[in-house]
Amino acid sequence: MTDGLIAPHGGTLIINLASQAEQQELRERAQALPQIVIGSRQLADLEQLANGAYSPLKGFLNHADYESVVNTMHLSNGLPWSVPVTLAVSSKQAEKLQEGSEVALVDQADELQAVLTLEEKYTYDKRHEARQVYRTEEEAHPGVKVVYQQEDVLLGGPVRIVSLQQQNFAQYRYTPTQSRQLFAERGWKRVVGFQTRNPVHRAHEYIQKCALETVDGLYLHPLVGDTKSDDIPADVRMRCYEVLLENYYPADRVLLGVLPASMRYAGPREAIFHALMRKNYGCSHFIVGRDHAGVGNYYGTYDAQKIFAEFDPALLGITPMFFDNSFFCRECQSMASQKTCPHGAEHHVTLSGTKVRQLLREGTLPPREFSRPEVARILIEAMREPVA
Repeated sequence: MTDGLIAPHGGTLIINLASQAEQQELRERAQALPQIVIGSRQLADLEQLANGAYSPLKGFLNHADYESVVNTMHLSNGLPWSVPVTLAVSSKQAEKLQEGSEVALVDQADELQAVLTLEEKYTYDKRHEARQVYRTEEEAHPGVKVVYQQEDVLLGGPVRIVSLQQQNFAQYRYTPTQSRQLFAERGWKRVVGFQTRNPVHRAHEYIQKCALETVDGLYLHPLVGDTKSDDIPADVRMRCYEVLLENYYPADRVLLGVLPASMRYAGPREAIFHALMRKNYGCSHFIVGRDHAGVGNYYGTYDAQKIFAEFDPALLGITPMFFDNSFFCRECQSMASQKTCPHGAEHHVTLSGTKVRQLLREGTLPPREFSRPEVARILIEAMREPVA
């Protein structure tokens, strides 16, 4: 049934997108239902729920699953799940909703997106969630800030998705069903997934190609949902990925797709979350490098690798591939890491993010050992574009 690919998390892809006939029925029913307006993160969550990327979830977490995920990084049935997927409303809104009834979820334009069967409404401790999931209570952390800005009551229950937003990068927006089909058509069984919210520079390219030496294919799977305002926009990053694959990767061994999820910046916990999603997309392996999904100084450099030891590998299912920070060594005359290079830092080509941005703003190409010139030119051009 899986064409030799890894089974989805929980054993089956849970597709929560309603059929055409069901969509029509839900649209008619929704006219008489109470409405909740949802934001961009929940819209992204609905897409992941619709296409099976959040398998085995059928909707937003109920109270037992929420508490279990926050406190143990597992669903109440014992299956690993590290980041709560929730829908928050105000106390005033919650008062008008009956458990056991249905609620229409609409976007900012009042377009129906999904119908939620409300199993539970419950309060929660925002600071406790912040401490557990993000390892800090500081509002300066972008993930914590979102939690604090949420309303005070969570709605739990299954959803049936009626429609999805107009999608960017449609040609790359493979569902887990589609990516699995593409892997199978290519004869891939061992597939390594790579998560990124940044352009791919030589260090990323190096670890991807190291991983590719041991598997059948690479799924380059950048996240294109909500990110921080100072992260490089998704359309610019996609142009970087396209030119990189065109010039430096074997076409029959690499597939570029997009992940429409929003970034949480939850560091170690988000590494698990990202791995589980890639498992649903059909990846048997997942690359975890330095400071995966990190922000600021909230997490240790390799905390996102260490957290995998806290899970039963059989229940997790997907195999992590850990990599040290990589660089070009002028003495070795090759890409390397501390594991493979005997030379001192003075021989390594490493640049801070601040230095790279400075060079790009000046229209100066970073050293070829740091970034492919084709990628750097796209970034220089983007930084020269006037800000709207």
